[in-house]
Amino acid sequence: MNLFGFLFLLFIASIAGSLGAHIAGRRGLGCLSSIVLGFIGALIGTFIARELGLPLSPYLRFGSHNFPVIWAVLGAAIFVAFLNLLAPRKPRESK
Repeated sequence: MNLFGFLFLLFIASIAGSLGAHIAGRRGLGCLSSIVLGFIGALIGTFIARELGLPLSPYLRFGSHNFPVIWAVLGAAIFVAFLNLLAPRKPRESK
């Protein structure tokens, strides 16, 4: 994989992580957090899809690597929802 392919993969992972976080109710994550969340979501999403016998397509192909975009977003949303259960956000104080 060349440098352009790697950077594009990071960009797609950040979009998938950001969308997954928004679905689960988290907003304002940084770029690095979104990238990590996108890759974790891809792992969780593909695991769930394989266990349920669902197709992994559509995916983006980067050289010899496939990135399942839809499953990455869903996996990221599931992961963020699980994190929200473990560490709920504090309510905002009214001024």
